[in-house]
Amino acid sequence: MNLGSSEKSKRNYYLEDIPLNSAIAEFNGALQNCPSIATKTELIKIANAINRVTAKPAFAKLSSPHYDSAAMDGVAVSSNNTNGATETNPKFLQKNSDFAWVNTGDEVPKPFDSVIMIENIKEVENGIEIRASVPPYHDVRPIGEDIVESQMVLPAGHKLRVYDLGACAGCGITEIEVKKLPEIAIIPTGTELIAPTDMAEAGQILEYNSLMLSAQISKWGGVGVTLPVVPDNPEKLQLSIKTAVANYDLVIVNAGSSAGAKDYTMQAISSLGKVIVHGVAIKPGHPVILGIVNKKPVIGIPGYPVSTIMTSELFIKPIIEKALGLPSLSKQKVKATLTRKLVSQFGNDEFVRLRLARIRGDLVATAIQRGAGGIMSLVEADGITKIPKLSEGIDAGTEIEVELINHIDEINNTLVMVGSHDLTIDILSNLLKQQTLKSKIASSNIGSIAGLIALSKGEAHVSGCHLLEPDTGDYNLDYVKKYLPKMSVSIITLVHRDQGLIVEPENPLNITSVADLTKKAVRYVNRQRGSGTRILLDYELSKNRIESDKINGYQKEEYTHLAVASAVKSGSANVGLGIKSAAVTMGLGFIPVLKERFDLIIPSDQIDSQPIKTMLEIIKTEQFKIEVNLLSGYDTKESGQLVCKLSGNVTKND
Repeated sequence: MNLGSSEKSKRNYYLEDIPLNSAIAEFNGALQNCPSIATKTELIKIANAINRVTAKPAFAKLSSPHYDSAAMDGVAVSSNNTNGATETNPKFLQKNSDFAWVNTGDEVPKPFDSVIMIENIKEVENGIEIRASVPPYHDVRPIGEDIVESQMVLPAGHKLRVYDLGACAGCGITEIEVKKLPEIAIIPTGTELIAPTDMAEAGQILEYNSLMLSAQISKWGGVGVTLPVVPDNPEKLQLSIKTAVANYDLVIVNAGSSAGAKDYTMQAISSLGKVIVHGVAIKPGHPVILGIVNKKPVIGIPGYPVSTIMTSELFIKPIIEKALGLPSLSKQKVKATLTRKLVSQFGNDEFVRLRLARIRGDLVATAIQRGAGGIMSLVEADGITKIPKLSEGIDAGTEIEVELINHIDEINNTLVMVGSHDLTIDILSNLLKQQTLKSKIASSNIGSIAGLIALSKGEAHVSGCHLLEPDTGDYNLDYVKKYLPKMSVSIITLVHRDQGLIVEPENPLNITSVADLTKKAVRYVNRQRGSGTRILLDYELSKNRIESDKINGYQKEEYTHLAVASAVKSGSANVGLGIKSAAVTMGLGFIPVLKERFDLIIPSDQIDSQPIKTMLEIIKTEQFKIEVNLLSGYDTKESGQLVCKLSGNVTKND
């Protein structure tokens, strides 16, 4: 239709054709000068925290379980009282003295230390018969088996899941500090818009874009607030935007972003602030507006529903994710064969909705409705493919890449660290998560030797190790050669730390050295076989000519330093060998034995991966060293230094 000169003068022709990547880069550059929309935090109850993002690390206030509990229905017994029981020579246990009936979850009453399940006992007059001996802590869940008091349960920047809530509640965390949800104003525009609940007449349009936008924002982690519809009036639109900017973190203006006679969004944003981009080379969604008003993003979204959905995915979702410190997860992509030719306009990145099917074993794709106004094209679509802007289409029979709708392929960027336990790994994990947003350390405290074995099997990226070599006084080198004879690795120092005896406050038993572990009143708690701390203890016992069976509790094993300290704090033991920071964390005493080097063993084929490179950079930072030194018993002067490289059994010192 031809327009008169007066009609032409009303139209806004300020529309560009900026490539998508350039538009995103320009807008992100402008946002660098704006304060983050998620700098605020709030303390909320765990019951209300599902899908929220932690603002700080969460630490256990209580061990789980917090008492020695029965793992089975049966009887609690003293393990040493079961010695000699066999199938052919059953042992009688006296009622009211030699055992106590327990159900699963009951506290194991003192002085008993084991449980025999009910299926393995025979009730007889005045007692029971057992036909097998049991070791200490058999079928008993010891204190801290699941979670140990003061353990970091969750890092900062972690999106809370159902089981995270259970873990927090199970260790005494009832409230948690989270990032506040970004509040986003949605301003629908257009005199023709009416509510979906109203009866529409010709020329009236049911306004449901705000419903979709609000739902998308909620799914992405924000709060969408729909404001009253603004009619086609530039002054009213300008006032609505100005008010929204003052009260919300981000403002979306829906419709009015094109160059029509009644499209006032660009004019309103530019009068209040600055338009960064108006017009992006994409289809659907070309007339999108990206602007800044009073250091807050204001985005004009096209009114066609498919354009609304597509442009909000491209431009609003990343802002929310960045504000919450969440990684931008890609959707699952698959290869499929196109059944029909697709013709596309040269110069635009076109996003085409597709149906997918598996026919004779092949995945095939067929385009469906391509207009921006048909919301059913998204309802019916199985996936979306992009036709590049420098292409005029795709021929039938071409294999294309399809992004699946609703099936997200979470990028696996987890760094698996096994081996020995140290509190500084929690600090490292937290800093890595904060710096990269998507990387995290999944640590498994299985002991130094077990960690080396896991590396040899290709089950981990890194192993923590502190294995003393008695003959040289050095650490780890001979063990790495023994357990990784064919693997090229780098040995890098994480920290030096104080190892010693963790004792009760005020040290009531006057324990001064390993030699005192044989005292009658001593109840020792050990580390597991293969751990560096266990090897250190055995070395000290050998040096002092002490037999391990003279130590009460030598067979009682824990897998972390915090678990050892927790056992001492709870009174189930009164001494254990561990690091000073664990003792101080639990408010216990500490008798130094030696200062040791804790290294990271990293296979050469892993060391250049981005998560490991970032981790090693963090270890050298002042922030890491400051946080470590806030703990007790650490020396970070050599943190991040290369000890040596091993190529097979050949040592290369750097």
